[in-house]
Amino acid sequence: MIKDIIKDHIVNDLINGDLLEIFREQNKPFQQMMSFYKCATMEVETKFKVLNEEFSLEYDRNPIESIKTRIKSPESIICKLKKRNLPISVESITENINDIAGVRVICSFPEDIYLLAECLVKQDDITLIEKKDYIQQPKCSGYRSLHLIVEVPIFLAEEKKPVRVEVQLRTIGMDFWASLEHKLMYKKSVPEDVAAELSRELLDCANISESLDLRMQKIRNQLAQYDDES
Repeated sequence: MIKDIIKDHIVNDLINGDLLEIFREQNKPFQQMMSFYKCATMEVETKFKVLNEEFSLEYDRNPIESIKTRIKSPESIICKLKKRNLPISVESITENINDIAGVRVICSFPEDIYLLAECLVKQDDITLIEKKDYIQQPKCSGYRSLHLIVEVPIFLAEEKKPVRVEVQLRTIGMDFWASLEHKLMYKKSVPEDVAAELSRELLDCANISESLDLRMQKIRNQLAQYDDES
């Protein structure tokens, strides 16, 4: 435990030193870069809100329960560069890190995840860079989610700039599960044997959650057969 604390202090000191360096030498480009990512999240979030509104009007249902956005902190960005032994610069960040801007879309049912993903990537201003389907192929921990890296243009005063955004699509159950796993991963005070037991319990919960998602989806689809056609 003491070794971990000392290690954390050393890492934090190194990261803070790199942050001071990048803010001193590249402050304006760094701040500009971060604003681009913020604009990109707004663009993608708006696209999902438009899709949700369209489905509400056309099919009388909302596939999206909620949308969350986030921008990685400077500390997290520097830490990721250092782990990969990459240079600490604005150019290195934009070329090597794809998940600085993040949009998380929470859906009611698994089918809606794939429907929304398809609707997004077929838009002519969206470029799909990478797709990882952790629903069809969950992580060994039980984690499930659909991850997309997309490139979206943001329109500035005198130019159009492509910016990459990570999109995560999950059901409510998947999101609740992921938040618990995240807490377990970063609770360093939890003894190893307890953490191992909780990880096994979480894996069991992931399987139960998957079954529940599919059962409720089946009920939804059966009920849809009796929708009024008037």
